[in-house]
Amino acid sequence: MPLSVEEFQIAQMYMIMKMQQQSTTGTEGVEIVENRPFEDDVYGKGQYTLKIYRLQSKAPTWLTKFAPADALVMQEEAWNAYPRCKSGVCPYFTRFILTIDTIHLDDNGQSENVHGLTKEQLAVRQVEMIDIASAISDYWSYIIGSSNIDLSQFQSARTGRGPLMDGWQGQCDPVSTAYKLVTIDAPYWGFGGRLEQALVAGERALFLESHRNCFGWIDEWFGLSMEEMRELEKQSDSSLNQKLGRPCVIQDNEDLDEIRTIPSC
Repeated sequence: MPLSVEEFQIAQMYMIMKMQQQSTTGTEGVEIVENRPFEDDVYGKGQYTLKIYRLQSKAPTWLTKFAPADALVMQEEAWNAYPRCKSGVCPYFTRFILTIDTIHLDDNGQSENVHGLTKEQLAVRQVEMIDIASAISDYWSYIIGSSNIDLSQFQSARTGRGPLMDGWQGQCDPVSTAYKLVTIDAPYWGFGGRLEQALVAGERALFLESHRNCFGWIDEWFGLSMEEMRELEKQSDSSLNQKLGRPCVIQDNEDLDEIRTIPSC
């Protein structure tokens, strides 16, 4: 990313907020169940979110042969202790594992084993570099949607960064990388392997599009403070739930650990 790790945090929050708004209608989208600070011995301090994704229309046709229409109603828990983050998804299927561990570093993608994997884990790990300036288009790119931003032509009016030409990773300053460790296990005879492959492809397309948007929308979020971003996030959470007819999540500013819901916005 042609951003510093500090800038990346604001960019990511803004991107998630905007993409959730774009994908949420009266029947499908993202419901925010919880959004609150947390603190533990593993990640330290951060922000915990619990979301429900209702995206049935995006399910591949072949998947509906093995599961009902709500197969893509998924619950996601996330612990954002930036620059370290972890999320886990629980879909319709039981005995299913999908976790994403992310570490953001101020480098150009050349760090090795930032997740501290064992020799056994390294032996089965598959490494893939995702270049946000690439123009890859496949089935999952179509399903997820595309902003159609050509980063080889784009230049930020506010920062002057861009366009991203071949080899930009070694030329940009600042530059940072999101190292994502995706763990998937779908132990189902007959279609588990196909489901795993589909999810890997889907995550790849989502990573590409979301991080392209982080930079493509830089003139919208650049200069926002964390306090301003949190306020926008609260407003967006309420708007999302209102679209879906769900309770609004309210965060008490005086007691950040208290989460309460009200029946309508």
